[in-house]
Amino acid sequence: MEEEPQQVTFSHQIPAQLRFSDVDRFGHVNNSVYFSLFDMSKERYFMDVVGKDALQQVSIVVANINANFLAPIYYPDEIVIQTSVVHLGNKSFTLRQRAVNVRTKEVKCDCRTVMVCFDMNDKVSIPMPDYFKSKIAEFEGHSLS
Repeated sequence: MEEEPQQVTFSHQIPAQLRFSDVDRFGHVNNSVYFSLFDMSKERYFMDVVGKDALQQVSIVVANINANFLAPIYYPDEIVIQTSVVHLGNKSFTLRQRAVNVRTKEVKCDCRTVMVCFDMNDKVSIPMPDYFKSKIAEFEGHSLS
């Protein structure tokens, strides 16, 4: 896959369940909660796209994560988390995720995460398994070149 596209298509989304305890003293969802929501969505993405036991077969670690908090989320806003793999490398891939208000369609947060396939015993990065890569490429509608 080529470098990250400017326009991202989000084919995977799940509802985010907000809890009263997610709200901070300013009345909006605390910034740290977004990362929990993004993690939950990443796991669901891999289960849905690669297979239920995908994360038992491949160890993946976060190498870099950046979030742009664009507008606050208030409890009990209805939010979905959208996920797309926008770049597939040899050992790593890049995810784009965003939190979107269901009613207004406003993007509340946009996140970019670089993840690396990892050998937990030797503590080194490893090539992404072909089946893992091909299932993601097929789902995202990209060719592997």
